Amino acid sequence: MKYLIIGHKGQLGKEFVKRLSLLNFDFTAVDIDKLDITKRDDVIKFFRNIKPDVTINCAAYNLVDDAEKNPDSAYAVNSDAVLNLALACHENKSYLIHYSSDYVFNGTKKDGLYIESDKPNPINKYGESKLKGEQLLTETLDNYLLFRLSWVFGEGTQNFIHKFIQWSKNSHELKIADDEVSIPTYTYVIVDATLKSLDKGLSGLFHLANSGHTSRFDWAKHISEIMKLNVNIIPVSKEIFNLPAKRPEFSAMDNKKISQELGFVIPTWQGSVSNFLKSEIIL
Repeated sequence: MKYLIIGHKGQLGKEFVKRLSLLNFDFTAVDIDKLDITKRDDVIKFFRNIKPDVTINCAAYNLVDDAEKNPDSAYAVNSDAVLNLALACHENKSYLIHYSSDYVFNGTKKDGLYIESDKPNPINKYGESKLKGEQLLTETLDNYLLFRLSWVFGEGTQNFIHKFIQWSKNSHELKIADDEVSIPTYTYVIVDATLKSLDKGLSGLFHLANSGHTSRFDWAKHISEIMKLNVNIIPVSKEIFNLPAKRPEFSAMDNKKISQELGFVIPTWQGSVSNFLKSEIIL
C-alpha cells in the first residue's frame, strides 16, 4: 500500500509524516514546492507517475481573514485543487481522504452540536471555499473519506495555542473572545481516527473533533493554567476585534458518528491539550 501526503509542511501533514514513518508505511510526502495542486495538468502527471493507493490531502488555505480579501486564492486551494485531486484519484483508482471545516456552518444552531446531516451555511469566504471543495469532491468521487475538523492544533505555528503563548510573552493582559465556541482538535487524534477509519474501510462524511466544546476564552485559561503563565485573561466579545471575516458563534460538531463506527471514545479537548503541552514541543 502506497500513501501520498499532500501538504506535509503543515501541522496535520507533519503528524501524518511522523506516524507513517513510525509505522514504516510506504509513503511520499509533498508540499507546494514539489507539487502545486492548483495546477491540474501537474497533478494528473504526478499521480500517473507516483500511483498512490491512498491520497491524504492535508493542504488548505486556512487564513480566514485573508480569504475575505483574497477569495480567489482560498477557492484555488480549498475548492479547485480538491477537484484536481479528485479527478487524479478517480483516474488512478487512489482513495482520497480530505479535510474540511466546522466553518461550513453559520453557528446559529440552538439544539445541540452540529451533526453530519445539518445543512451547511457558511458566513465567510473561507467557509464558502471549504464547502465548495466538499461539493466538488462528492460530485466527482463515489468512494472517499471526508472529515470536518475544528480548531486544529499540533506541531507548528498556525494554531491558537502557539499564538496565545506568544501573545502572553509580550503582554500580561490579554483580551480573548468568550462568545466563539467550538472544539480544539489535536492532530494526533485526527491521524489516529483517520488511520482507524482506513482499517475499517469507512467512507463518506464524518465530523472529527475532540470531545466536549469550549470558548476561546476558556481554552486560553486552560493553556495558561497548564503552562503557569503570568497573564490576566479578560473575556470579551469577538466583535471588538473587528476582524475582516465573521466567525460562527457556536460551531461545535458532534463526533458520535465516527466514534460509534470506530468503537472508541475520542478524548476530551482538555486531555488532548494537556498531552500536547506536556509531551510535544511546548514544555
